[in-house]
Amino acid sequence: MKVLRTPDDRFSNLTDYSFEPNYLDVPDSEDGWLRIHYVDVGLNTAEPVLMMHGEPSWSYLYRKMIPIITDAGFRAIAPDLVGFGKSDKPSKMSDYTYERHVNWMQGWLEQVGIDKINLVCQDWGGMIGLRLIANDPDRFSSAIVANTGLATGDNPISDAFLNWRKFSLEVDNFDVGSIIAMGCKKEVPNNIIAAYNAPFPDDTYKEGARIFPSLVPIKPDDPSSQANRNAWKVLSNFS
Repeated sequence: MKVLRTPDDRFSNLTDYSFEPNYLDVPDSEDGWLRIHYVDVGLNTAEPVLMMHGEPSWSYLYRKMIPIITDAGFRAIAPDLVGFGKSDKPSKMSDYTYERHVNWMQGWLEQVGIDKINLVCQDWGGMIGLRLIANDPDRFSSAIVANTGLATGDNPISDAFLNWRKFSLEVDNFDVGSIIAMGCKKEVPNNIIAAYNAPFPDDTYKEGARIFPSLVPIKPDDPSSQANRNAWKVLSNFS
């Protein structure tokens, strides 16, 4: 597996993002190691709030929430999913699967070694984060779940989502910053759009971003459908 790593200078002087970087190497079940970046602010002894972003954003999404959370006395932790932000980016779409994403983040979480976690998750941060809860529910205290789900392919999928899958694979210019701006109620300034584009110097870095929508189970026999059904059984007992 060939892995790309975004040069550090792409992240210089980003608006409202002056957090010190933290890195952990996690093993891949099939091929080597990957470096995962995360923001970690606040006292190590404080109760952790784990913020997991969706696609195609990165931990920059939580830049304004992190200081609010730490000012309230919590420890704020925000990783970049593999393929996003300052984390490593496998160079082929075929390198990415739903289960690999879960395993990568499970390996990262075990190394960080936190418990009594308050999970904040949206979009793919929920698709992966809710699986982390199901893997070890005793490690988590609460979940704040926003615009996400845990698809099993047992329910109808909207045409809008199918169009998004097709667009993400076929569009010539997968402009991450503009895609995020289109999903915002307010106009997004150019410097913020540039910050969302920072992890991707060119299209070779975007294979993870492009393939993510296609990893969502949309049929009952999709590769991760049963794993998600099993997760729902655990989550149904999570209060």
